[in-house]
Amino acid sequence: MASLPTPPAQPDDAPESYVGLDAESAERRARERGWTTVRALPPGVIITLEYLVGRLNFEVDGGKVVRCWHG
Repeated sequence: MASLPTPPAQPDDAPESYVGLDAESAERRARERGWTTVRALPPGVIITLEYLVGRLNFEVDGGKVVRCWHG
């Protein structure tokens, strides 16, 4: 029987460390820390709840990150 594939690892990074940063700096920091996908979203936008390993989501209001989460 074939072994189960190992899912890719995502960076060991605390999402709360991005809150308060300007969107450009936050995205640059995330990519430097190894996030493969970085997504900036406006407040209240409707998105799917599909989880994607390696993706970091930012809620950006007025150019600043107000919320951040994995997936």
